[in-house]
Amino acid sequence: MKIINLGNFVVNNYLISLPEGYMLVDTGYEYGYEAFSRKLVKNNISLYDIHYIFLTHAHDDHAGFLNELLIHNSNIKVILHPKAVKRLRIGQNSFNGGCYNILALLFCKLMALVGKGEHKFPPVNSYFENNYIFITTPEAQKLEHDLSIRFFETPGHTDCSISLLYNDILFCGDAAMNGLPSWNNITIWIEDLSQFKSSWKEIIKIKPAIVYPAHDRPITLNKLSEHLSKISSRKLLPL
Repeated sequence: MKIINLGNFVVNNYLISLPEGYMLVDTGYEYGYEAFSRKLVKNNISLYDIHYIFLTHAHDDHAGFLNELLIHNSNIKVILHPKAVKRLRIGQNSFNGGCYNILALLFCKLMALVGKGEHKFPPVNSYFENNYIFITTPEAQKLEHDLSIRFFETPGHTDCSISLLYNDILFCGDAAMNGLPSWNNITIWIEDLSQFKSSWKEIIKIKPAIVYPAHDRPITLNKLSEHLSKISSRKLLPL
């Protein structure tokens, strides 16, 4: 398996080689499509070589240019949780839950000050819903078998958060996070703290060799095990 990161220091866009073609894990922000396209060319990869997009959840930094990708290649299949559809139709993050700590809250308020607080992104055209493969369906189970991959529900950050296991590498989206303003690999925004902790327990139970989050560097399983107890029932800080 070959992994190419076509993202940047803000958000990772992992392109995974398959027996035929590639699978992209998430898109970036709306404005990232042109840079993404240039990196494809630099790596001698055609947009038509991308057969699947694995959408870890429906947030602006993960689905930002999903609609544009589908416009340019309408054959791409999108693997996602059925609960993501509502957000993709609206084109805006949910604001359920809150920030995990004061550092995260200050960061979110700073985002609002620079005009990024609404967390909007281009809604996905309803026409492309025919391209969706929900992880709860027999079609997804067949795909798991054919590609030797596994899909997992890892809610908490959002109710539609999912992860992908491929060759002992877990791509977890924002089910865990690295770098500031996160702390102890705990994601800065959490909708449901209890679900978030349960998802960490599930990840630890899976025992991947390494965890690739959507932000910053990969995380070792030991780090998640070490920090699990730090996910408490503390009150989340709403915006």
